[in-house]
Amino acid sequence: MDMRVNIAGVEWKNPVTVASGTFGSGAEFADFVDLNRLGAVTTKGVANVPWSGNPTPRVAETYGGMMNAVGLQNPGIDVFCERDIPFLRQYDTKIIVNVCGKSEADYCEVVERLADEDVDMLEINISCPNVKEGGIAFGQDTKAAETITKAVRKYAAQPVIMKLSPNVTSIAEMAKAVEAGGADAVSLINTITGMKIDIHRKSFLLANRTGGVSGPAIHPIAVRMVYEAANAVKVPVIGMGGIASAEDAIEMILAGASAVSVGTANFYNPTVTMEIMDGIEAYMKEQGFETVSDMVGIVR
Repeated sequence: MDMRVNIAGVEWKNPVTVASGTFGSGAEFADFVDLNRLGAVTTKGVANVPWSGNPTPRVAETYGGMMNAVGLQNPGIDVFCERDIPFLRQYDTKIIVNVCGKSEADYCEVVERLADEDVDMLEINISCPNVKEGGIAFGQDTKAAETITKAVRKYAAQPVIMKLSPNVTSIAEMAKAVEAGGADAVSLINTITGMKIDIHRKSFLLANRTGGVSGPAIHPIAVRMVYEAANAVKVPVIGMGGIASAEDAIEMILAGASAVSVGTANFYNPTVTMEIMDGIEAYMKEQGFETVSDMVGIVR
């Protein structure tokens, strides 16, 4: 039985990574998780300059999950290269750097800087607001998504994963757009835009008014979108959205994901990724699957 998966030419030892923004760059989880066992570590979003993020409060609990408007706070690419890459390189895992930006030039600057760094893959977060287009996310317009993919592809030395926003009419069309732009893989879904109001204070719970909803409540939506995207493109799909157990992860794989990413569950169960890896392995033994790829997309 073989747990290895090949994502855009990069071999992971198993199909489990972590969702950007839920795991830092690994250091704070190293006491709970054997980073050597993870298929890959996906870092928190990195920009060309430090971002302070949104004002507080910026996190709230919701039924079956949480909502955040952290605003991609990060120390910038310089600190990331000096501090986080050397830390992760101590471990036998693949490094996926999540890249964010407010303009095409921002993304390209980070991607170009990472071309000479010892990292394995890039995940481009196109849910960021495009400041030059009135704040609409790069990932909410097919033309913008294809354009930004083409732009970063020119500078990228590593395979490019485009992380898709669910806040669109057709996830299949968005997946096809980034594939046309040269994406080597897609990951989905990012958080779903939501709002929560404190009825006693009669005000928004988040200073930003809206935030990204994640956690088990969004899982069925994520499975549907992974299925639609996987059936629309030929590149590998990394599935995420409310994965909290091995069953959730297997569901994503059967829907068409070649790998899975665990997010919100890390906050309340720091060992969840280990449990999911063990659970996938047990399921493969029980069901007679020799490889993970034998399971991918078999539900049609």
